[in-house]
Amino acid sequence: MGITRSAALRFHADAVRAETHVNLSAVRTDGRHLWVGGDETSTVERFTRTGAREVEYAEHTSFNLTEVLELPGSADDEIDIEGLARSGPFLWAIGSHSAKRKKPKAHHSDAKAAKRLATVSAEPSRRVLARVALSADGVPMRRGPHGERSAALGEPGLRDLLADDPHLGPFLAIPGKDNGFDVEGIAVHGEPGAERVFLGLRGPVLRGWAVVLRLAPREDDGELVLRKVDGSRRYAKHFLDLDGLGVRDLCPHGDDLLVLAGPSMALDGPVRLYRWPGAATLDAPDVVRGAELVREADLPFGEGDDHPEGITVLPDGDVLVVHDSPAPARLPAPGTVLADVLRLD
Repeated sequence: MGITRSAALRFHADAVRAETHVNLSAVRTDGRHLWVGGDETSTVERFTRTGAREVEYAEHTSFNLTEVLELPGSADDEIDIEGLARSGPFLWAIGSHSAKRKKPKAHHSDAKAAKRLATVSAEPSRRVLARVALSADGVPMRRGPHGERSAALGEPGLRDLLADDPHLGPFLAIPGKDNGFDVEGIAVHGEPGAERVFLGLRGPVLRGWAVVLRLAPREDDGELVLRKVDGSRRYAKHFLDLDGLGVRDLCPHGDDLLVLAGPSMALDGPVRLYRWPGAATLDAPDVVRGAELVREADLPFGEGDDHPEGITVLPDGDVLVVHDSPAPARLPAPGTVLADVLRLD
């Protein structure tokens, strides 16, 4: 498997001014449409494929999720969208659910930098798991054309359910980029009303093992609720040997899951693409050893930029990869961002 070509994403001018185009963290295809999410906004971005031979997506439209969903935090807060999924009549979105540590800046004094490093905020606006109903032409709506409802996870939330978990509970208060609890991928498999939802965790990585959560959300009176999936809990855990890396994204490929893996902390790489065979139909919590995974590719990354953050399978079966903090070479013209296209063997 290797990079075969680039795909051009053409952002409108308002998104460029807001720097949405350089903060990409999630991507999913939808026939001729491509959905993109950013980690510093409450919007999702929809593109339409316009290139006949080359992979090009333009006709960019932004949709604010606060207009169709009741979400935590205020309308101006960022959701920190880290994963998107497309299943049936719905677009799914997941926020990081992580706490945030303030970042020192170059102009700060030593005292100010140290103070910022000691400041951690809970960021309730990031605690979003949402299922968005789409119209026939791909517009987010409160109600879809056949009565489907947009809905977000209500109480108890995911963090509430994990508070006493022996593996994940101790990491909930730790910021995401400190190997704390941090959701960075979502994959949905199954028919509407019986979906299996997989959440990939960037952190924590436990003694080198990454974690994937499996949920069974169902809509109930306008909210998502989590049904029991293992007889007693409303979630199941899978532990993956990703060579010490965490999960940066998940994407279904038939009954398999593709896993984009990268460092749990603020490091550039390595970044790898794995295949988890048969994962979408697993019935029980599982420990997935390295021999049970297929290492599909080692992906290029930059130093301080060009971080692979989202993957999706294109209609022709190739894999598209979008990057956070794209390198200058990925920005050949104002509003244009180049993604990588890889061919699966």
